[in-house]
Amino acid sequence: MSPLQRMLEEFATHASGTRTVLQLAVIAAGVGVGWLVSSVLRRQVAKQAIWKFGAGGFDRVAFPLAALALIWGARFGLRKIVAATPGVDLAIALLAAFAVIRFAVYVLRHILPDGAFLRVSERTIAVTMWAGVALHLTGVLPEVWEALDAVAFTIGKQRISLLLILQGVLSVAVTLAISMWVARAVEERVLATERLELSTRVVVAKLVRAFAFFVAILVALPLVGIDLTALSVFSGALGVGLGLGLQKIASNYVSGFIILLDRSIRIGDLVTVDNRQGVVKAIESRYTVIRSLDGTESIIPNDTMITQAVTNHSFTDPKVVVKVAVTVGYGSDIDRVTAILVDAARKQPRVLREPAPSAWIGALGDNGIEMEAAFWIADPDKGQAPLRGAVLRDILEACRAQGIEIPFPKRDVTLIPAAAAQISQ
Repeated sequence: MSPLQRMLEEFATHASGTRTVLQLAVIAAGVGVGWLVSSVLRRQVAKQAIWKFGAGGFDRVAFPLAALALIWGARFGLRKIVAATPGVDLAIALLAAFAVIRFAVYVLRHILPDGAFLRVSERTIAVTMWAGVALHLTGVLPEVWEALDAVAFTIGKQRISLLLILQGVLSVAVTLAISMWVARAVEERVLATERLELSTRVVVAKLVRAFAFFVAILVALPLVGIDLTALSVFSGALGVGLGLGLQKIASNYVSGFIILLDRSIRIGDLVTVDNRQGVVKAIESRYTVIRSLDGTESIIPNDTMITQAVTNHSFTDPKVVVKVAVTVGYGSDIDRVTAILVDAARKQPRVLREPAPSAWIGALGDNGIEMEAAFWIADPDKGQAPLRGAVLRDILEACRAQGIEIPFPKRDVTLIPAAAAQISQ
């Protein structure tokens, strides 16, 4: 007899007006109070983001879980009044299925990016699980299991059926989803901890994710009857693959952890590598993202960051020096020119007051005195070209206002008459 038939038989056997009203009252009260409790919980979660493990997911999970808990608890008290509660049992089964579906979607929304794949996954899970509930209530599910188990083949001593494959895929998917969900929650807590340096937080987050994946595989494989000793063969094949063609990929992954651990390059540093200068925006497992000052992003393998020379402009100190050069005429007052250069640098809000800007004679050139000015900034990631342009503009305006000559190249050309040229020849 199927669960649905058994419930209907109990309902027909023990049916009475009072019992039916009591069961309907318990179901209605459980749903109503569950909705109120879930509303309170949602408001608390909205205030305390630390308990929010899924984007918009808790709103969907709170109601079925609260209603299920209340109705399931009221069922024990109701059993002392009536002999059987088929209506309440059916409501509990449906609410349990509803809660499981909502929880699965809740987890998916936290581990998968928003998009078409997430929406298709949600619909697939909902349809599959509701179909399973319908098959279970109608008693058809055991026959489906037997039909899937009948289609099988043998590999060595291992009998593999469609049912075993389905169970394996399901167990791996469930364990991976739960482990990645927990790892994502822990990762967000670690990255939000400002007491640790950002590179250290990234390392811990990546180790947590790798550990969660490893544990999920170790838990999922025994559930479907796969001996863990078989992994030795896989590890040997993986070692051969690394030796033949994957050593570069493995080197990038190892280099990524080395970069994060030794903190030679940190997120936010201004670096120059492989003729590219920019700010380190992310250090992933396989590559490093460097955003140049013009907005373009370069994907550089971590192996390159280890094997090649990298200029870290903010390794020990984020402050960097910026220099500008200007040429003035030989008749100019050097003290006045020096003051103009220093004042032009001090006018810029990005220029630091300590160390103070300075100026000096760089060289005595062919066309004039080559002056240089240097000043320090603490935000090199915002670029240097606009700052140089603003300083040079102020210098040009000040020199024009004070009558200081900014010479340009001059050449004296002597024209030799044709007759004199012939005599010289």
